[in-house]
Amino acid sequence: MRPKIYLFGDSITEESFADGGWGSSLANHFSRTVDVVLRGYSGYNTQWALKVIDSVFPAVQKDGGGEEAPVAVTVFFGANDACLPDRCSAFQHVPIHEYRQNLHIIISHLKNKWPTALILLITPPPIDEEGRRRYPYIENPMGLPERTNEAAGAYAKACIEVAIECGIPVIDLWTKMQQFPDWQKAHLRDGLHLTQTGNRIVFEEIVAKLKKEGWSLEKLPVDLPLISEIDPNDPLKAFEKY
Repeated sequence: MRPKIYLFGDSITEESFADGGWGSSLANHFSRTVDVVLRGYSGYNTQWALKVIDSVFPAVQKDGGGEEAPVAVTVFFGANDACLPDRCSAFQHVPIHEYRQNLHIIISHLKNKWPTALILLITPPPIDEEGRRRYPYIENPMGLPERTNEAAGAYAKACIEVAIECGIPVIDLWTKMQQFPDWQKAHLRDGLHLTQTGNRIVFEEIVAKLKKEGWSLEKLPVDLPLISEIDPNDPLKAFEKY
């Protein structure tokens, strides 16, 4: 069986298998080498993620049997945790100290479950507040953005600090995206969710991090013989070892 990469996160992860999404790009990039498995849940914060984490991933049997550990798991939460507590999406808000604690628990859970898997944190993206005013998800009588870029930046910083404390890699998406001109419209379609250009940044950053940690196409075996390895004069010979 091919090894797996799990994508665990909120709507930015759930939507990643859409046309041009970072998840579908990963699946295409690693075709015939790794199965990319989507576990994204729109609207979820780290508090809710902890409630369902045992249901999200396959159980490890006591006798050591069952599914092998994945190559990697991306953990991409924070955009919902960072909703402001006095705005229309307050029900999604998680205080920053609890967000940090929840990330620690999620990482510990995954490390205990799969000691060999690479855990890769991704910070929340930056926020275009004008976009959030124009595209509210629920009734917004105040007419104010339920998220701010400043708050997202604070949660991104907390995410980076947790990664350092846990000794795992992290993608600072909040900083990376803002290095480009007109990032508000170029990378975000509604002030929060990603355009195809924004998705491309996430994809490229993940591929670079995985390669740095030793997981690249050059080092991963291809699933079953390539057509170039099949002798036209004796096609079935290539399948003798399978």
